[in-house]
This record gives sequence, structure tokens and C-alpha cells, in this order.
Amino acid sequence: MEVGGLFADLRGFTTWCEDQPPEAVERALNRFYTVTASEITKTDDLVDKLVGDEVMGLFLPVFPSLGDDTCDVMLTVAEAIVRRLRDSADEAVGLPVGVDLNFDLARVGNVGAGEVKDFIAVGDVVNTASRLQSAAHAGEIVVSEALNERIRVRYPDVAQTALDVKGKSEPVSARVLPISQVPAEPA
Repeated sequence: MEVGGLFADLRGFTTWCEDQPPEAVERALNRFYTVTASEITKTDDLVDKLVGDEVMGLFLPVFPSLGDDTCDVMLTVAEAIVRRLRDSADEAVGLPVGVDLNFDLARVGNVGAGEVKDFIAVGDVVNTASRLQSAAHAGEIVVSEALNERIRVRYPDVAQTALDVKGKSEPVSARVLPISQVPAEPA
């Protein structure tokens, strides 16, 4: 089925953690998880994985709350994550997050056997999203060309780029939306 994948990652987190007490690391991760999970789950979207300093969200167009608006919802969620982690009034320093969005066909369902099962999406769309996310610098949203075709009206002037990403035999076409272009919180 068609599926959207969102990966959000705290950039430079491992290096930052070297000089931080465990309590500060815990606070930063809790803030990151709270913001990303609350934005991803505002509709029927799924938080698929919380792994260290990375969150993966799935957006399934078969959910009535998403349908034809899935790609627009994904972009809105990504913008909100970047904005909230950048502009949070309750923290002295924003958290540097990079986000990637991709949309294509995947196999969605449970994998595993017996008591150990996991609901996931598998396929190139997920692998490519994960790899593109690694190309997103702090404050950037990387949008795959497949997703950009569906949302280009929102950022019509962002140039196409080809990104060399781990594991892909050819560069991947994408658009990079810098933080300066992420709109402020709507009034």
C-alpha cells in the first residue's frame, strides 16, 4: 500500500551527550519524544519507532483522517516538529533536529513470529527515507522527489538536488527545505 515515512533525528546528539550529565540527556530525549510523538499522532498517524535520538512515523492514506491529504499532513507535521524544537519557550536552547519525508509503496503489517511481532512498513520507501534523513542537517526538512511531486505548491522554489546516501546505488533526488523557510507558528 502507499505509505508515508517521517524520520526525525537529533543532529549532533552523541557528541553533545559526551559533556552532559545523564539527567540532561534524559530531559532532552523526553522533550524530543514528547514533541515528535504529539505532532505525529495528532491525526491517525503512527509513531512506529523511538530509537535513541531518532523517531520514525508512518502515515497511511487508508486512514480516513489522512486520505488524499496524507502528504500535506506529513509536511505540516515535519514543519511543526522543526518549529517546536527550534522555538520552544520553555527551554534555553532549541534542539537541533533534521527531518526527512518520503512517500511510496511499502508492505505494511506485522513481522515476526509467536510472541515477538512488530507492526512495520518495509520496502525501499522506508529504507530511502531513513537514508535521506541522515542527509538532513539541523533545521532542515529533506523531502524525497516522490513526495515533492504531491506538495510542491507549498515550496515551489526549492531546487532539486541529488544526494549520495549510504546503501543506494544511485544518488537520490530530493529537495532540502532549510529552517529559514519553515513558517512560524500560525496565529
